Amino acid sequence: MIEKLPELVNADAALIHRGRWVSATVLVGVGDRHYLLTIEKGRLSQVREGPFVTPSYDFGVTAPAEEWERFWAPRPLPGSHDLFALLRRGVLTLSGDLHPFMANLQYFKDVLAAPRAMPSRAAAAPPVGAAAAPTATFEPIVGRYLRVELLGRPHRVYVEEAGSGVPLLCLHTAGADTRQYRGLLNDPWVLERFRVISFDLPWHGKTSPPAGWQGGDYRLTRDDYERITLGMCDALRLDRPVVMGCSIGGRLVLDLALSHPERFRALIGLQAGASVPPYYDASWLDRPDVDGGRVSAAVVSGLLGPDAPREHRWETLWHYLQSGPGVFRGDLFFYNHDAAGDLRARLAGRDADGPACALYLLTGEYDYSCSPDDTLAAAASLPGSEVTIIPGMGHFPMSEDPDRFHAHLRPVLGSILAGQPE
Repeated sequence: MIEKLPELVNADAALIHRGRWVSATVLVGVGDRHYLLTIEKGRLSQVREGPFVTPSYDFGVTAPAEEWERFWAPRPLPGSHDLFALLRRGVLTLSGDLHPFMANLQYFKDVLAAPRAMPSRAAAAPPVGAAAAPTATFEPIVGRYLRVELLGRPHRVYVEEAGSGVPLLCLHTAGADTRQYRGLLNDPWVLERFRVISFDLPWHGKTSPPAGWQGGDYRLTRDDYERITLGMCDALRLDRPVVMGCSIGGRLVLDLALSHPERFRALIGLQAGASVPPYYDASWLDRPDVDGGRVSAAVVSGLLGPDAPREHRWETLWHYLQSGPGVFRGDLFFYNHDAAGDLRARLAGRDADGPACALYLLTGEYDYSCSPDDTLAAAASLPGSEVTIIPGMGHFPMSEDPDRFHAHLRPVLGSILAGQPE
């Protein structure tokens, strides 16, 4: 596979364009065999096989041969589909100067995945034909700013909503914003039954940081996140809403089920787990010598499922490319480091009774940040909760493939309306 890389990489114009600023020498270890890849302005000019006595290279990527074989499969299994998935499993090692690797992470991910990505690239090419007649149609979404005091400080929080009926408050993922719920905010079936509401957390999307933000770094804690969410429920006068959150929002859903279940009609956790240990150096997300947006998007790119339509995949990554400096890393403090954000002890020490409100947990099988096992472990401590593992989906179900996600969500929403478990 390594020997085929020059032909595959150099035939991909989009990949060469992405790596046009990249010139580096990379050591790739495949079991006990080692290769030096020479890259010049995005083109792979040379591949040399070892053994090498004192090789000179910028950085190295090594893994057992069987792991590379799984990684290069036409449709890799969950946990073998992305370099960072291998990194979290502890089967991939990075060495040397990681600056060129992290500064051009998406490029290097795509280069090393080229042997199995080529067929899908050809299939995913947009069709060539006559353009559709232009139309002008307003979506049902209404966006506006809510002036509200949160955490003792005035904020202008950007809120989007559509539909009518039972309030459904949606919480976005770390480093992103309410655009992730665009599909749900346009779903006629949902809008006939629910008033769908989503807001950009402070520092995210169209919600600016509070005045004086330049004097320190952003850092989200469990306590602040809970207070913000409950404060928004109060400010919007939501009477026992349904709250659905993804990733950090999914973690908060579990927290609300433990701390304030009486305030909600039901809770829906997407990609919800009690704890995620750090598996990469998050400082790369907020350094002046790399583009934080590009690194953030490249880090999460492997969290999307392999079946995500190309259009939705790249729109999801665009949200991360636009993330404010340090925002993604600041959210990960709650997700990875805040002691109060780690719910394992609280779940283990709770009573055996089920949650006081209906709790539904939906997780994509290709998510290695909050894996299906993480969700199932949390559910085991919450008797009565219902778990759905969505085949082919990843960490961002509501944005990476809205139609497929809604097919799994609508039965849950129907159960909530009926007032009984699915």
